[in-house]
Amino acid sequence: MDTLLYIIMAALGLIGSFFSGLLGIGGAIINYPLLLYVPPLFGAASFSAHEVSSISMFQVFFASLAGVLAFRKKGGGAQAVFHKGLVAYMGSSILAGSLIGGFLSGMLDGNMINLIYGILAVLAVILMLIPRRGTEEKAGDLSFNKFIAVGASFLVGIVSGIVGAGGAFILIPIMLTVLKIPTRTTIASSLAIVFISAIGGVAGKLTGGGIPLWPTVFTVIGSLIGAPLGSKVSSKINVKWLRYGLVVLIAFTAVKTWLTIL
Repeated sequence: MDTLLYIIMAALGLIGSFFSGLLGIGGAIINYPLLLYVPPLFGAASFSAHEVSSISMFQVFFASLAGVLAFRKKGGGAQAVFHKGLVAYMGSSILAGSLIGGFLSGMLDGNMINLIYGILAVLAVILMLIPRRGTEEKAGDLSFNKFIAVGASFLVGIVSGIVGAGGAFILIPIMLTVLKIPTRTTIASSLAIVFISAIGGVAGKLTGGGIPLWPTVFTVIGSLIGAPLGSKVSSKINVKWLRYGLVVLIAFTAVKTWLTIL
């Protein structure tokens, strides 16, 4: 039975991260419902909301680390749009928020964690339907509202730390539409910000305990395989209609989550 569970966890990690890399969204918004609902279907395991958020947080940590390393290997052109000031402000505040969120998740009722995911899923559907329009000014000339950047990333960090997310699907629209960050700078800098968020989230989860070790390990292994594959495929196909399909899927899981809560 353990072997079946580990195969399922690796497969879920691969599938979730594949679509994350393919569509450029946060992996946790996909992985959370997969981890919560799929293993019980096969009689392999039934994870609590706390365990699912912990597994998801570790998956986000290693997937975002792999993303940052892969981005750095692309050379100077890619690194030129990485804005250190933006990452410093938003990274430090999201780190504080995710530390708090990761710690708080161990104190919250499972239904409350599911409720927060349900709210985030609805928000994700809305944000995925909004066209992402950004400018292309040089990163060196970048100016942004530091109070909004710090406040928004702190709040994103708290809710992301609770459900085990990196928060990219919320951060990217905020950076593009509210802070008016150039598109290339947003993509590059958000990778580093999400990784910093994941550090805080993982630290918070470790203090809370209750982390299923081997299911987490196999989920991470699957995610490290799936994310690069998704990124490669995304450069070769038009993912517009696939994105809409995923919107429907996330909306369905949001409805299921709300029905479970109510």
